[in-house]
Amino acid sequence: MNKNIWLSCYPTITIWDTVQTRALVSRFIGGDMKERSFKMIETNGVTLRVVVEGDGPLVILLHGWPQSWYLWRHQIDPLVAAGYCVAVPDQRGYGGSSSPPEVSEYTILKLTADIDGIREALGYDSFKLIGHDWGCLVAWNTALLYESTCSAVMGLSVPFWRAGDETINPEGFDDKFWYIRYFQSHRADDELNADLERSFRILSYGLGGDSPVGTWMTQLEHPSSKRLLDVLPEPEALPPWITQEDFDYQVDQFRKNGFRGPTNWYRNLPNHNSLTAQLEGKPITQPAAFIAGCDDDVLMYDLNWRERFTNSFEDLRFLELIEGAAHWLQVEKPVETTNFILRFLEEVA
Repeated sequence: MNKNIWLSCYPTITIWDTVQTRALVSRFIGGDMKERSFKMIETNGVTLRVVVEGDGPLVILLHGWPQSWYLWRHQIDPLVAAGYCVAVPDQRGYGGSSSPPEVSEYTILKLTADIDGIREALGYDSFKLIGHDWGCLVAWNTALLYESTCSAVMGLSVPFWRAGDETINPEGFDDKFWYIRYFQSHRADDELNADLERSFRILSYGLGGDSPVGTWMTQLEHPSSKRLLDVLPEPEALPPWITQEDFDYQVDQFRKNGFRGPTNWYRNLPNHNSLTAQLEGKPITQPAAFIAGCDDDVLMYDLNWRERFTNSFEDLRFLELIEGAAHWLQVEKPVETTNFILRFLEEVA
């Protein structure tokens, strides 16, 4: 597989203390409904809905595509119990946060500035950052762009890379369906918005541990004229790691604004390197760690990813793969994932 087919402004900040809300969220663990504390934070020209709980050093958790803060539902309480202030935003374009329609509102500079803006709004001098999927790409770049405030960084599922034109149009894939190229068109938004339940069933299964390894990559067996949901299998039931209530909440986060904002992230990939030319060849100097599922198809994008990945860090504490997991680590293997996060936070305390 071509190694290059991979993906995943300084803010003005105001925090609405008077608009802080407490919301009941359907999270059926042990049969109990879990209450979460949200803050609406204005930063960098947008308003972000952020779960903020606990006291202590600040840890920010970043979801990816197509998720929301809710992907981290199993990790929040253990981190709070371990003595951290945990902030989990719906990132720009998602859930209860602002979702500007313009593609230019989702550059890597704006996405990373949003995260440091959360830190400043909450009154902290520094923070530790953990990202998953596209949130991982934001996390790696935040560490590079905000070295003085981001004190440690951990990634889940998507290794560090510099995305280029080959990411969108991989060599030899001209006639094959490739989702990143497909996402450059708003045709993708229309398809995914047409039936949100079906979209999430197919996307959850396609990258989840319940599908055969390589399911996500079967898209390459189809012509480029196809649509995403046409090239992936549709499961008969939800996977065992998500309840119907969890699924309904996840889908509801997309009912207001749909997929346009989230998929605009991909439409900024052509400008990623030119906007951050100063980062070319620059290693991440902060303490770092990485975990992924052994069966994650994203790791198939570059079969030599491990060798290239380790050269991008000056202080990589550990790299671990979780057996029996694919892409959705936080919900497929919540205990193992949380334990690795706590291990990292303890090492860099």
